[in-house]
Amino acid sequence: MAEFGRELDASGLNCPLPNPRARKARGQTLHIIASSRGSIKAFEAYSKKSDNLRLACGNAGGKFVLTFKKIRAPAWR
Repeated sequence: MAEFGRELDASGLNCPLPNPRARKARGQTLHIIASSRGSIKAFEAYSKKSDNLRLACGNAGGKFVLTFKKIRAPAWR
């Protein structure tokens, strides 16, 4: 798994609630833990729209985990 600067545990939150929380998170890299499959698709779309790079995506303990790297400054503020 890639190194990350900030972790967002969005377990138990249904889409679209994890996305606004990710936007408010600060840091160069963000590690997201989600329990909703819809959250994965929403984060993928957000990543493309905001020019953030997905570093990792997978499953751990029945949850979905993603790691993104901020490419441009205004992303997830």
